[in-house]
Amino acid sequence: MNGIVRTAEQATEVDNNPILNMTIFALFVAVTLFIVIRASRNNKTAADYYAAGRSFTGPQNGFAISGDYLSAASFLGICGAIAVNGYDGFLYSIGFLVAWLVALLLVAELMRNTGKFTMADVLSFRLKQRPVRMAAAITTLVVCLFYLLAQMAGAGALVSLLLGIDGQLGQSLVIAVVGVLMIIYVLVGGMKGTTWVQIVKAFLLIVGAVVMTVWVLALHGFSINTLLEEAVAASPAGEGVLGPGLQYGSNPWDFISLALALVLGTAGLPHVLMRFYTVPTAKEARRSVVWAIWLIGIFYLLTLVLGYGAGALVGPEAIKNAPGGVNSAAPLLAAHLGGPVLLGIISAVAFATILAVVAGLTITAAASFSHDIYTNVVKKGTVAPGAEVKVARRTVVVIGILAIIGGIGVQHQNVAFLVALAFAVAASANLPTILYSLFWKNFTTRGAVWSMYGGLASAIVLIFLSPVFWGGEASVFANTGTALWPLNNPGIVSIPIGFVLGALGSVLSKKKEDAGRAAEMEVRSLTGFGAEKPTVH
Repeated sequence: MNGIVRTAEQATEVDNNPILNMTIFALFVAVTLFIVIRASRNNKTAADYYAAGRSFTGPQNGFAISGDYLSAASFLGICGAIAVNGYDGFLYSIGFLVAWLVALLLVAELMRNTGKFTMADVLSFRLKQRPVRMAAAITTLVVCLFYLLAQMAGAGALVSLLLGIDGQLGQSLVIAVVGVLMIIYVLVGGMKGTTWVQIVKAFLLIVGAVVMTVWVLALHGFSINTLLEEAVAASPAGEGVLGPGLQYGSNPWDFISLALALVLGTAGLPHVLMRFYTVPTAKEARRSVVWAIWLIGIFYLLTLVLGYGAGALVGPEAIKNAPGGVNSAAPLLAAHLGGPVLLGIISAVAFATILAVVAGLTITAAASFSHDIYTNVVKKGTVAPGAEVKVARRTVVVIGILAIIGGIGVQHQNVAFLVALAFAVAASANLPTILYSLFWKNFTTRGAVWSMYGGLASAIVLIFLSPVFWGGEASVFANTGTALWPLNNPGIVSIPIGFVLGALGSVLSKKKEDAGRAAEMEVRSLTGFGAEKPTVH
């Protein structure tokens, strides 16, 4: 390797300048906070707070969608997974990208045309409001919480690397600080402020990834073959990093379960679907999709070079032993390429990524609770002006506290893996009901409730019984007990359960739903007619 592979201590201590790193980091936080405050001046109504007054253009929303989608899992987790596990790590990139195409073809525009603020607006359109909204809100909150855990774990790893913090107490403190910042962003900015941060962050992230990719290729004569040869030489697994099986070879069922969760999960992610409510027309929604596909696709191609580049230049063992473990691959690669300045810039961009994504997740969860549970279930659609937004702001604080506590508990897990769990819950609890609501005229309220609660419960139970929680060194309860369920991802069982329960509940329903509402929903979903002011029945 011509002496270019270094130890974890060299990678993190020689090139690390905590004062410079934190100066750059503080500058990024100050700029994004300024953007949030500027954008928040017109947050007066629920439409302003949840949907940014539907004021964004297609290209702007395309950048924001990619900003929501390209999370800490995409940048930190996938780069680390590729650096350590090679081909098996790149499967995350493939899964996330294909998942976006599934979401586009099946649900994106139809959901936007039918809903108003949240996923539950669509699911309850032609079904009974209260039971369906309650179930949809609960599944939304759980999915958002799982996703938030991943971002918090990534934040802890990243800032720990920036400051040279190694130890659970220090990383826990970092996660708490991130949670507080997240709460401030969402309380002040709402969806408009969050969206502008997403746009800026997506631009910076893609530019940073392009710069690092070109740099890595230049060091290897712009030859992918040379890069892969050096990655093979640096890896303890040798040529195993170029083929399948390094991570999932011992249990192919785990890989199949992961693949199902990744490919089907995006179409059920509430914070991604909520993005389509920030544009004024269906045409702008389609434009935003085109922009998002290009941006997301380009980025995931870059992760292949960044991951193998980190493996070749830093080394898998150095990455695993660094503060933050595999989540530190991209920052360590930046340190190797450009020293402390590039490390500080890339880490700040990654931190902006985390802040933007957690803000988007938090506002989605808050909107689901205040709009669906408080306004439409508790108050039955009658609330005082401004009361819904007040409840949403209080919910933000509660969600932030829960995210901090959960993030501390999972801080040693790979963030890409944690996001895959969120995808599994979304695909199990939300996707079956979304597809049945949009495409099956005989779908009933009972089917929706059975599908959401059944898919959610099966996914949560299987995750709790799996090696994620028990028995392994990286488990939540490390080296404690024995996992009763052998697979890390529950998708292979929980997703079919969600679909089967939805169909079974509908078939066994004695009372069928209003056929007129089903016909109205079909017309609205396909044409967008009446989409700006959905009726409440």
